[in-house]
Amino acid sequence: MRRTIRRFWVLPLALAVVYGALLWPKTAAPVSVTLPEGPPVLIIDAGHGGEDGGAVSVSGQVESSINLSVALRLDALMGFVGVTSVLLRDSDTSLHDADASTVAEKKKSDLQNRVAQVNATENAVLISIHQNTYTDSGNHGAQVFYADEAGSFVLAQTAQEALRLALDPANARKPAKIPDSVYLMKHVTRPAILAECGFLSNPAEDKLLGTDAYQIKISLALAAAYWDVYYR
Repeated sequence: MRRTIRRFWVLPLALAVVYGALLWPKTAAPVSVTLPEGPPVLIIDAGHGGEDGGAVSVSGQVESSINLSVALRLDALMGFVGVTSVLLRDSDTSLHDADASTVAEKKKSDLQNRVAQVNATENAVLISIHQNTYTDSGNHGAQVFYADEAGSFVLAQTAQEALRLALDPANARKPAKIPDSVYLMKHVTRPAILAECGFLSNPAEDKLLGTDAYQIKISLALAAAYWDVYYR
């Protein structure tokens, strides 16, 4: 379901992503990358939701709320430029089955349902949006992780560079293979990346992640990366 949100900022972003796509230095894709035979369908996953709020920032911000805000912006932008996208959730809710009762059961069911929807969508490409946290408050910077699926690495590489340019040119982080402990990314059978957009444990980055301007930059960077890989 597509939600209508603040369309007044979508037009300049849409123009920016089209303009940026024309000037974006094309990432050299490995020969092993396999693009969908038909039009790709972008699945946007706002991580966590409902009782599972994810990480909580040093200022009290809940990760699931930031994830959702970025996801809604990305979805609106994609819709404006005519790119097919699907939100796994468009509100602060869990996607668990009705018979799940405990928090653990709800979380397991939620993840299983997300995986099922991604895998059942023909030509799906997943972008899962999250926020990072660490015991050392000095850690900062966006980092993109990729699944073990053809096409995932080049999207991760392009998204990492887009986020670096948009958010922090000094960010030296590199895209990395996601650990098998991450259920969603382990079980999807489509090209998939997980974007850790920043560290909620870093006071300065936490403040930025709560602002409209920074969230717009994140959504624009992810949109530009997706456009570059699948439409340029």
